[in-house]
Amino acid sequence: MLHHWFAAWMQFVHDQGYLGVFLMMAVESTVFPLPSEIVVPPAAYWAAQGTFSFWGVVFAATLGSWSGSAISYLVARRLGRPLILRYGRYLLVPEHKWHLAESWINRYSVVGIFFARLLPVVRHLVSLPAGAARMRFGPFTLSTLLGSFTWSWVLARFGQEVLGGDPRLLTDPDGLIHLLKSKLAWLVIAAVVLLVAYVGVDLAGRRWRTTHGRS
Repeated sequence: MLHHWFAAWMQFVHDQGYLGVFLMMAVESTVFPLPSEIVVPPAAYWAAQGTFSFWGVVFAATLGSWSGSAISYLVARRLGRPLILRYGRYLLVPEHKWHLAESWINRYSVVGIFFARLLPVVRHLVSLPAGAARMRFGPFTLSTLLGSFTWSWVLARFGQEVLGGDPRLLTDPDGLIHLLKSKLAWLVIAAVVLLVAYVGVDLAGRRWRTTHGRS
């Protein structure tokens, strides 16, 4: 069943071009779990064949990601925190996790959103606590665009290399997703390491200021 949907979504991107990339990435950036690995890499491969432009694919994917994230942000902001807290468990985010997510947004803001856009699962949901916590839309937009651009560019580059070496993967969406996830594991690991380092420096700085502020 999933294979059929994956193949249909890839065909939609092929037929609709940049609009298809934009729409699929907009959906991918909401709570709907559509994998970006079946959107950007095939489009980047087709770009290498002259069907699209590489940078056109990257920018369409970036703007699509931002649009989907902005919709989630605005919905969460408009519905309000109480409603989000009440029904968040249906999105697999119970109340205590919402509190943690809001604290994260309030403390790390732009940097936190940027790194979240590079992490599996998290990038689909981070816009909701950002909206519920009423993070300012300007910084939210900046961090989302930067994170989405980075993710889209990496997917496009890998798509050209992986599919360029084995075009048969275009007929095996499940295999394509599995292969790309294994190859992109380094990016996720690097993002986690950098994020942990940033949080560690921030916490150390706060403790230093607290200690020296008392002395």
